[in-house]
Amino acid sequence: MTYIIAEPCVDLKDASCVDVCPVDCIYTTDDDNMFYIQPDECIDCAACEPVCPVVAIFAEDDTPEEWRKYIDVNYEYFGLSR
Repeated sequence: MTYIIAEPCVDLKDASCVDVCPVDCIYTTDDDNMFYIQPDECIDCAACEPVCPVVAIFAEDDTPEEWRKYIDVNYEYFGLSR
């Protein structure tokens, strides 16, 4: 299981999650409108989840139904599929 970033991050891009990630697996570019967690690099430590000011980070299996499409969005950003 990995963590994913969902819709509340869109157009916000607060970097609190990046600052606490021990393996630097959270990415974005200037052109992106949100952050993304690289599923193959994420160690499931959950350090990012409690620091997100907009509650946008979820364990993949715990992602609310309304934002489940962001699981695929996160994987596809890195050219991966689940």
